[in-house]
Amino acid sequence: MPTALTTAADLARAAAHVAAADPAMAAFVERAGPCQMREPLEGAFAALVRSVAYQQLAGNAAAAIHGRFVTAIGGRVTPEAVLAAPEAVIRAAGMSGGKTATLRDLAARVVDGSVPLHDVDQLDDAEISARLVTVRGIGRWTAEMFLLFQLRRPDVWPTGDLGVRAGHRLIYGLPEMLDAKALEPEGERFRPYRSVAAWYCWEAVHIARAEAKAAAAPTRRAARAGAA
Repeated sequence: MPTALTTAADLARAAAHVAAADPAMAAFVERAGPCQMREPLEGAFAALVRSVAYQQLAGNAAAAIHGRFVTAIGGRVTPEAVLAAPEAVIRAAGMSGGKTATLRDLAARVVDGSVPLHDVDQLDDAEISARLVTVRGIGRWTAEMFLLFQLRRPDVWPTGDLGVRAGHRLIYGLPEMLDAKALEPEGERFRPYRSVAAWYCWEAVHIARAEAKAAAAPTRRAARAGAA
């Protein structure tokens, strides 16, 4: 059976390996602390639906749309619930036309057995990706998010993800982000735990945003005081 990062000890071991790869990453791992991935959702189909909702959207906007969608289909994310929901209901929750088509195609393929999800824990990463990308609107990024966050596969390196690219630039102090092709070999030294290296890249972006917000707060307060 393929390996997965299922426990805090697994994540700690992976983080130690990633930190040992080079001094810049070691310094950031020490600064950021333990790797704390979000818990997987209950069910592979629900996880894929979430990934589709998050395609090409910022986290807060995607979370709001996903939440409205779950409510709109009755609170349980199943293929049957998606197929039973009128397209207008799905669109009204905030899903684009393309994402609505993706969700309905995914649901139909799971129901008819052409994209089974019951056995994904037994398949390797490439087999899962090859199966998922047969669904309209599901590409490499969506498959990678499913592998990394739902199945907790340890060696996913999503070089096309803007957050990973931005975080890599921050960690290494680069003047600009590397493109996906240039970033690909940069992950080699983190094998077999590139998923955790990717998580720290995302965390670098989160920390930078939090610090920028905190730094701007006194200026905003001063401006409000001056206007009073």
